[in-house]
Amino acid sequence: MKAKVVFQWTEWVLLVLFFLCSASPLFADKGETIPLVDYRVQLDTVLQGFDGTKCWVHPRAGTIPGETPIVVMTLQKLLLSGSDVFYGLNEVRTDDLGKHWTAPVEHSTLGRRQEAGGLVSVVCDFTPKWHAASGKLLGTGHLAKYKGDHLAKDYDRRPTYSWYDSETRSWTPWAMVKMPEEKRFARSGAGSTQRVDLPNGDILLPICFCAKGERIMASAVMRCRVKDAELCYVEHGTELSVPVERGLGEPSLAHYRGRFFLTLRNDVQGYVAQSKDGLHFDAPHPWTFDDGKPLESYNTQQHWVTHEKGLFLVYTRRDAKHDHVFRHRAPLRIAQVDPERLCVIRASERELVPEHGARLGNFAVTKVSENETWVTVAEWMQPVGCEQYGSDNRVYVARILF
Repeated sequence: MKAKVVFQWTEWVLLVLFFLCSASPLFADKGETIPLVDYRVQLDTVLQGFDGTKCWVHPRAGTIPGETPIVVMTLQKLLLSGSDVFYGLNEVRTDDLGKHWTAPVEHSTLGRRQEAGGLVSVVCDFTPKWHAASGKLLGTGHLAKYKGDHLAKDYDRRPTYSWYDSETRSWTPWAMVKMPEEKRFARSGAGSTQRVDLPNGDILLPICFCAKGERIMASAVMRCRVKDAELCYVEHGTELSVPVERGLGEPSLAHYRGRFFLTLRNDVQGYVAQSKDGLHFDAPHPWTFDDGKPLESYNTQQHWVTHEKGLFLVYTRRDAKHDHVFRHRAPLRIAQVDPERLCVIRASERELVPEHGARLGNFAVTKVSENETWVTVAEWMQPVGCEQYGSDNRVYVARILF
């Protein structure tokens, strides 16, 4: 009788341990800690054609909500013989969800400006996003300055912005946010970032910054308020950096199920951090897959796709099959994120935009409707010769359909 009781008790303990281990992320099967979300991808080409001298870059779209949402995409030309030499912003627009697009229209209000000392400035890395409290698209970015066809050395810059009037199809002249008069903000910008707007209309805008003469960037989320169409600094939160190469830059923010998530660029590896209020963040740590191995996304940006069913990261990463691509910035990939473990679920990784030799690292995300999100990107035709693999400066829209 005693032997039988011991056997039943042992069996019961083993059964309890089994369920406890199964419920724990530490013991769960890799890639299966959260349910994977099903979706399909439709890849459209908006523009195509390479002239050998300049190419379209930075296609980033904003959505004006409505029964049929309007999508406005800004983009600009890049001079191939230089490094990050940009021209004024253009706009293409679709009023029928991508069936038809307007031809590119250049906006003088978003163009180059002459400055003292023979310098030329231009807004770049510009990202439009709907600001519900104002009922307008608000585009944010940063400033580039040139001496001839070369970037100026150690120039001042600030986060830049512009508002879009959907009726007149015009943008206000780009302006700069007045930052605190502190040396650390001398070279600050909001280029290539994703922001989050709060219910009261305040804006959580990620920025990166450093003092003149410094190379290590820090990133933070800046809270802004709109006053008479002016974007005003209110405060900023935790300053995040690492003593590696150029520090942390091009931060992008997402809000998902009551928490905020920040992904950050670094020359060696991408980083991620989380927050309860969108301003004050835990220490950042390198992105990994759910098996603990490095994601190996490096020296370019990553951005978020959020849906009620899941949180996703869009990125590029190191891959021997694509060694011929500059900094492995193609193909563009998407994968679901485990928000508890702050890692990318390897089994969910998919190719979003294919590789044809050109880099795809500069891209953006816009939520078009509750069940459709677009990722916009262009084939950046540098270095010279990347067209031998089939690239043609295509401007893509990857439509994620949930």
